Amino acid sequence: MPLFSETSMAWALTRGMARVRGVNLVEAVTDGWMTRAELGRLVDRCASCPSAVPCSNWLAVTVQADTLPAYCRIRAEVESLLA
Repeated sequence: MPLFSETSMAWALTRGMARVRGVNLVEAVTDGWMTRAELGRLVDRCASCPSAVPCSNWLAVTVQADTLPAYCRIRAEVESLLA
């Protein structure tokens, strides 16, 4: 189980990756596009990713993107919320 600080970082990265694709994860849950459990699993997948530093660096300079980096473990899930 990740530590709180790791989970907080993973939540920030997960939310950031979704944001640059135009996805609001909180709205996705409240609008019924995903459950809280699914969101939790998404954050857990992000927390287990070894690319937190490249991800943080990419998010620091990216406001909007047509796609997420290939190394992103949550790419497919975030992209599916665009459909």
